[in-house]
Amino acid sequence: MLRLEAVSKTFTRRGSAVVALQPTTLEIATGDYVAVVGPSGSGKTTLLSVLGGMLPPTSGQVILDGHSLYAMSVKARTALRGRKIGFVFQTFNLVPYLTALENVQVPLYLTGVAPKEQRRRALAVLERVGLADRVDHKPSELSVGQQQRVALARTLANDPALILADEPTGNLDPATREQVLRMFAELNREGRTVIMVTHDPVAARCAGRSLTLQDGSVFPGNRAALAS
Repeated sequence: MLRLEAVSKTFTRRGSAVVALQPTTLEIATGDYVAVVGPSGSGKTTLLSVLGGMLPPTSGQVILDGHSLYAMSVKARTALRGRKIGFVFQTFNLVPYLTALENVQVPLYLTGVAPKEQRRRALAVLERVGLADRVDHKPSELSVGQQQRVALARTLANDPALILADEPTGNLDPATREQVLRMFAELNREGRTVIMVTHDPVAARCAGRSLTLQDGSVFPGNRAALAS
């Protein structure tokens, strides 16, 4: 489903080249559940951004379902991302002046779904994450755990086949973390591919396999300490 072919990423900072990702060849099959672990600054978020079509690599190709993501136009890549990829962020990225329902409707609106269908789908996924009684609440009126579940519902609104999660349990209490991890496991059992960047050893153990990033290089398994 998802393949990296000799992908690298280099940034320029203060006139010097900084290698965030060494040339990497990697394959992630449909239905995999992969944890990406490693110390802070090792390139985990860079890798996730490249995989998700948000950050063009310096070299190499990212292939998603037979399509070379960065050979596409920006418009085509954005459309493909909207259909196939869902993102979950540690900081939630909810729009503060929108209700939970409206936040979940945003990706549906952006992909051209009719208003009545937007509402139907948004209500269904909010019910799935246990927030049917919070649909009219704005983010400031929700707990941190409820905000993360709204963000997860928003991710699911377009029924993505691939879910990319960047430290999804980083701000959560243990009970909410368990809820979110159970949801990821359920989504994976449904056949979705899940790739999760995490510092959390409990979260990493929930995945089917781990990759370690260290100094921009990818290794199979959990070779590095999970502490930041």
